[in-house]
Amino acid sequence: MGSRWGFLIRFLGAVWLLGLGHCEQQTPETAAQRCFCQVSGYLDDCTCDVETIDKFNNYRLFPRLQRLLESDYFRYYKVNLKRPCPFWNDISQCGRRDCAVKPCQFDEVPDGIKSASYKYSEEANNLSEECEQAEQLGAVDESLSEETQKAVLQWTKHDDSSDNFCEADDIQSPDAEYVDLLLNPERYTGYKGPDAWKIWNVIYEENCFKPQTIKRPLNPLASSQGKSKGLCVEKRAFYRLISGLHASINVHLSARYLLQDTWLEKKWGHNITEFQQRFDGILTEGEGPRRLKNLYFLYLIELKALSKVIPFFERPDFQLFTGNKVQDAENKMLLLEVLHEIKSFPLHFDENSFFAGDKKEANKLKEEFRLHFRNISRIMDCVGCFKCRLWGKLQTQGLGTALKILFSEKLIANMPESGPSFEFHLTRQEIVSLFNAFGRISTSVKELENFRNLLQNIH
Repeated sequence: MGSRWGFLIRFLGAVWLLGLGHCEQQTPETAAQRCFCQVSGYLDDCTCDVETIDKFNNYRLFPRLQRLLESDYFRYYKVNLKRPCPFWNDISQCGRRDCAVKPCQFDEVPDGIKSASYKYSEEANNLSEECEQAEQLGAVDESLSEETQKAVLQWTKHDDSSDNFCEADDIQSPDAEYVDLLLNPERYTGYKGPDAWKIWNVIYEENCFKPQTIKRPLNPLASSQGKSKGLCVEKRAFYRLISGLHASINVHLSARYLLQDTWLEKKWGHNITEFQQRFDGILTEGEGPRRLKNLYFLYLIELKALSKVIPFFERPDFQLFTGNKVQDAENKMLLLEVLHEIKSFPLHFDENSFFAGDKKEANKLKEEFRLHFRNISRIMDCVGCFKCRLWGKLQTQGLGTALKILFSEKLIANMPESGPSFEFHLTRQEIVSLFNAFGRISTSVKELENFRNLLQNIH
């Protein structure tokens, strides 16, 4: 498993070395060209091109994925927004009302979800509430079958194992609350300036193997040159994932910007100026288009992870358990439709050419990736805007889950067709974050089409 992943990372990272290419047009560029002229055609030496991704995402996948994410199973996410920042104490909390998160009342969350943090079969879900109230999850009710007890204990150990890329919240904490993601959408909150820059500065400068080739800092606090010289392609690949995540978040904030705020109403919509400031090739000294290409890079990585994890969700005893049997069955059918649509994508990475290399080196790279990414997930507890913290934690956990899947190919392949899976397991938190995080990236790709159209009308 590790050796095959090592070559995957080297292959993906090699994309960085090939650069962005240049626009062929020598005449003065339009506003759309300055953001998108380099974001077209083939993604360097990948067999996939931007236009194919746009067409597949915007017209085939996006509508179905959004329907799935609106279902009860995926709209409720349990999160602890009160965890202290582990790195510094001087957090300036955002006092704007748009930064606030409204948690769910206890009776608003479906009973099946409240009692189903770890388990999927109806047998396990019926008794999971007692397990969650136990001081340790090992104290499993004896009325569970021996096989299910073993699975619960194995799953609990797995949640703390070295396979996880995120430091997950303690969802048993009294401070952990359910949040309705549909009622707390990701959008511009006004959280900006030194406090926000500090978060991204720490991520890029301390945890992200920042390449020396970056010409302009990604925020005003970042140095203009990367600290490390001669970074290997594996570490550049890691950087591209984080840069793609950052770009995706910036697209969301530009697409759902507070355009008007009066005592009568609030109006949210596309802020073209904000988008240009973040992605215009001239205003960002060439960095903006690269960030957008990194967003597509991230899209392909998470798309690949979802295609690999299909056997886990196809097992007959897996449920999207909320307690409503009819809706749960319908949502599982929709989930499998989405996953098989993803599998049908014509230009996935070539499996036969990706996975090769030295096993020892691959395991070392995996551990480096895991430690750096866990650190980034901890930094999310330092975000001063609670809505930004919510979506930052969800999206980093989603990307971490995607990395966990990519590292677990053999474990997924060896899962039993039915019954508990002891070697590979995803918690409900991981499932919800995985699909919602990909939903955010899918939305970003869709919004890029909208911004292209809007910018074409600017001269």
